[in-house]
Amino acid sequence: MSKKTIVYLTIFLSLVIDQASKFWVKLTMMSGEEYAYFGQWARIHFIENEGMAFGMSFGVGMGKFLLTFSRIVAVAFISYYLSQQIKSKESSKGFVFAMALILAGAIGNIIDSIFFGQIFSHSEGQIATLFPKTGGYAGWFHGRVVDMLYFPLCRGYWPKWVPFVGGDYFEFFRYIFNISDACITVGVSIILIFQKRFFKEDSSENQSADSALQPK
Repeated sequence: MSKKTIVYLTIFLSLVIDQASKFWVKLTMMSGEEYAYFGQWARIHFIENEGMAFGMSFGVGMGKFLLTFSRIVAVAFISYYLSQQIKSKESSKGFVFAMALILAGAIGNIIDSIFFGQIFSHSEGQIATLFPKTGGYAGWFHGRVVDMLYFPLCRGYWPKWVPFVGGDYFEFFRYIFNISDACITVGVSIILIFQKRFFKEDSSENQSADSALQPK
């Protein structure tokens, strides 16, 4: 499979799964609703945020617009960089796959921010409607990102002898995220784990150049 095919297929499948899961949650659940699907530590918990990853919020109004705009700029940069890596003979398929995951994740959350406020009604106390007659819950570029994946693997209280947090409640993993967030996290993790393999050729070339400059 060529690098171009890997990139296109990865982006397409990631976006389809991401958007399908978000549409399903928006059209079947109210904000704050949840249910367990694998014991008590794997749940679907529907929340919406203003655009940051893992259920965190950034702001509203101009802050929200600037966040979306900065993401569009980042997507343009990543797209250009990825196109160069596809053409490069030195880049590996694993690296372009990881970059494609990151790009797909960024695009997925941008879609929410740009379009969801226009095509959905709000989800507070009701199940949202697609293309409501009265209009969406927000303007263009001001839609909220849909999060639903929740894995509270363990919870309890810190021992009282632990400095600063002794006696406080803790939960791991308390963040709620979506497929786009997962794609970005997996893509970055792959690059960090296999960076020596991905950038082996560049390192070899730099070492050869340094050796050639050394006095003999």
